[in-house]
Amino acid sequence: MPPVPRSIVLEGRFVRLEPLAESHVPDLFVAGGQDDQVWRWLSAPTPRTEAELLGIVSRRLVDIADGKRVAFAVLSHDERMAIGTTNLHSWHRAEGRIEIGGTWFGRKWWRTAANTETKILTMTYVFETLGYAEVVWRVRPENVRSREALTRIGATPVGAAVSSMLVYRMPRAEWPAAKARLSERLVSFL
Repeated sequence: MPPVPRSIVLEGRFVRLEPLAESHVPDLFVAGGQDDQVWRWLSAPTPRTEAELLGIVSRRLVDIADGKRVAFAVLSHDERMAIGTTNLHSWHRAEGRIEIGGTWFGRKWWRTAANTETKILTMTYVFETLGYAEVVWRVRPENVRSREALTRIGATPVGAAVSSMLVYRMPRAEWPAAKARLSERLVSFL
């Protein structure tokens, strides 16, 4: 049975994932606050002020303290600032399943090395370090951009929408090929 994920630092060439903290809020607000396109498909409303984003982050921190989630701030090495977030949550250790969600980047970083490397770092942690058997993502059917991104990395949809969400999955057996594709894409950013 895989362990519960921990709040750790995941270091890459382009980004550093570190435990989300209130101190990341100013950078995160600059990166993607007030941008309806960034927040369109997320569970929280678009933060119009830094204080509203602090409220969203504070709720995530409560989930972390309650053992329900591990949340990372994604820091760009080039920009030297937090540019987005990603989360691990809804783990089912007995089944070996974990969800990646609540991922967002400021628009400037969409389809960049930062986004690609974040996927590599989180999925390497989940599959190779923790030993989970499957990663799942839940996506709104209308969120074509995220659905296409999941398909590009090799995730497959599972059946019909559940609670107005499509579920995508990737079993550990498919991770080596997905990692190779993501790594190849990452090299194209050099």
